[in-house]
Amino acid sequence: MLDITIVGGGIVGIATALRLKEVSPNLKVAVLEKEKGIGQHQTGHNSGVIHSGLYYKPGSLKAKNCIEGYNQLIDFCEKEDIPFELCGKLVVATNDQEKKQLNILYERGIQNGLEKIKKISGEEIKNYEPHCFGVEAIHVPYTGIIDYKEVIKGYAKVFQESYQGEIHLGNYVEKTVNRSSYLEIVTNKKTFKTKLLVNCAGLYSDRVARVSGNKIDIRIIPFRGEYYKLKEDRKGLVKNLIYPVPDPNFPFLGVHFTRMINGEVEAGPNAVFAFKKEGYRKTDFSFNEFFNSITWPGFQKVIFKYWQTGMGELYRSISKSAFTKALQKLIPEITSSDLESAEAGVRAQACDKRGGLLDDFKIVEDKFGIHVCNAPSPAATSSLSIGKTVADMALKRIL
Repeated sequence: MLDITIVGGGIVGIATALRLKEVSPNLKVAVLEKEKGIGQHQTGHNSGVIHSGLYYKPGSLKAKNCIEGYNQLIDFCEKEDIPFELCGKLVVATNDQEKKQLNILYERGIQNGLEKIKKISGEEIKNYEPHCFGVEAIHVPYTGIIDYKEVIKGYAKVFQESYQGEIHLGNYVEKTVNRSSYLEIVTNKKTFKTKLLVNCAGLYSDRVARVSGNKIDIRIIPFRGEYYKLKEDRKGLVKNLIYPVPDPNFPFLGVHFTRMINGEVEAGPNAVFAFKKEGYRKTDFSFNEFFNSITWPGFQKVIFKYWQTGMGELYRSISKSAFTKALQKLIPEITSSDLESAEAGVRAQACDKRGGLLDDFKIVEDKFGIHVCNAPSPAATSSLSIGKTVADMALKRIL
């Protein structure tokens, strides 16, 4: 009999397992992961940014967990010798209209405790990013770069070696059976008995919640983020990270430039509806998953409300020149020939029945389960803090 079983071996799931064992080492904790390795999806398909907490509404779970998680992540990486670099970034307004939203972001950052951020003029932008165009910007010195695949390996190593935690790979959850005092989790390989299930299944968190008997009122809609990277001889166009001012009505940050810890420079992503939850290629398709997405009333409302934005994202997906044009807002001299295709990622975006694209973290509880149903960016930065939040909830339930 396990005390707590975590479904999902992404960075949030492994961080939660680690936090549980740190607080209560004698707990029997196991992680079930359907793939042959941990961190195979959202954790392993992001550009590796350490987020500062600039964007998030003060007092929100996102803001709280990002700021706390940022410090916890830095401490962990220093202790475990995981490479990272706090290189800073610019958030750039390219016209007067964007300056208004930039001011809101600045005030939000100050409220979130980012006292070292500063607004800079269009001329001063050149001191940080010589090839970047803008009328005003915010310099965020806290932002960094890292490889989250190395981070999750670090979490798993401590969890397994220091605390004898269990990670069971290749275990796909097929169903659960409620007993009077425990839950049976039936996978394709075996049945696990547990006092409590913690659902950190990311793209499949809604499905795991439903097979556990929770009638959640959200659906996970997959959005593919497609990237290009700068060719070797054009990497000098970007020194660190350059972001646009985000659309406040849409929970994505817009195409941006990211220097990665491995020296590559990524450009992107866009955000297009994926026809499969793990649809990293444009041709990936699952009829059942596609049907479940487009028949969800909330997503139908999203399509109706944001169809113009969606068409723009789709156009950038099929047209390299359109993607380049979006990038030229920030770096005018970039051309299509400077770009080559890079690996895509898929974001698990929770959508409610009213057509809301959830921007904050969402955690739902039931008799035998705690379900992390929305953990968007900055989930990787925030992973240790989210893990502690979920661990604390779990410990109250079983201790």
